[in-house]
Amino acid sequence: MHPSRSFEPKNGFVKWFDQQLPILTVLHGALVAYPTPKNLNYWWSFGSLAGFMLAVQIVTGIILAMHYTPHVDYAFNSVEHIMRNVNYGWLIRYVHQNGASFFFIVVYIHIFRGLYYGSYKAPRELLWMLGLVIYLLMMATAFMGYVLPWGQMSFWAATVITNLFSAVPLVGDAIVTFLWGGFSVDNPTLNRFFSLHYVLPFVIAAVAILHIWALHIPGSNNPLGIEVKGPQDQIDFHPYHTAKDLFMLSVLLIVFMGVVFYAPNYLSHADNYIPADPLVTPAHITPDWYFLPFYAILRAVPDILFIEAKLAGVIAMFAAILLLFALPWLDKSPVRSGTFRPLFKQFYWLLVIDVIVLGFAGARPAEGAWLIAGQVGTVYYFVHFLVILPLLSRIEKTRPLPESISQSVLSKQASA
Repeated sequence: MHPSRSFEPKNGFVKWFDQQLPILTVLHGALVAYPTPKNLNYWWSFGSLAGFMLAVQIVTGIILAMHYTPHVDYAFNSVEHIMRNVNYGWLIRYVHQNGASFFFIVVYIHIFRGLYYGSYKAPRELLWMLGLVIYLLMMATAFMGYVLPWGQMSFWAATVITNLFSAVPLVGDAIVTFLWGGFSVDNPTLNRFFSLHYVLPFVIAAVAILHIWALHIPGSNNPLGIEVKGPQDQIDFHPYHTAKDLFMLSVLLIVFMGVVFYAPNYLSHADNYIPADPLVTPAHITPDWYFLPFYAILRAVPDILFIEAKLAGVIAMFAAILLLFALPWLDKSPVRSGTFRPLFKQFYWLLVIDVIVLGFAGARPAEGAWLIAGQVGTVYYFVHFLVILPLLSRIEKTRPLPESISQSVLSKQASA
């Protein structure tokens, strides 16, 4: 082992403590001396940013839970109490509210970086799937948190989304009754959602630890998509990549705080500042923006043979997410990085555009041109993963790969 990579505490107490409980050695190996490819770019910083946003959500969530009352008669007023009466309650609430959006922004960039550079391919399949588990837990946590303010959009989004499970044959109604804790969205529903919303972030943190553990077994992927050939291809994580992570963190905080202080409600819905009323249905019920592509898929699917549109939409929505778990086996190209796959690169950007179009379609009423856009986008989404990627694996002519990471880095430096 390289001398700079060994942990040798000089303080007597630290040495005694670490000999009996080597937490510091583990942290040093994971955060300081972890060998990483020397060519990692700024896109690799979004994993660390996701961990930071998770910590922000947990800390602010714990503080908010101290003042929140999970009861249909008091929930809305308790949120107003936090905003108006609790010291800096408005700041904590806005950080938590917008932190969810920024958490998803960071994770979406992290996922699409993995899609472009082939981070889902062997030997990192389990790493990819653990990341998707985190994503699913995030979606569940965010949905339940969306219900807690108990405004109009909270109540009706909970009603609409939970009602989707009634389309499941035989057990659908039982699932809905279980989710509601009764026969309508009411106080038992709010209590269940608050309890799960509080617990699930800690489950996400636990799976994130497994995700990092799975990363450290094969090591990080890199923009070239080739494996390291030896120590000459690697550098310590600290200080080289921590410097990049801290720079990206500063950029994130500038944008994040700009939204928190100057546009705190830009990413939320105005109807949620109206107390929940079961007798008044909003004109247009929409989930938060990070659910919109899948919401568009849900609404785009018509009746298929003997399957009614509601059930077909639910199947398509969940299939769109679960399909990503099979991605390591759908894309069988031996070349990981899109940098060396000219056709893949073009279809990748079509996928990015497609997901953006689905997001806009999900935010609009399911009619006219936006319905057609959602249907076309849904078809392309599934065709991309089920047809185009397997076909590209067979017919695509890839560019030659460099011999090693060092060769590529040194050749770029020489040309510069």
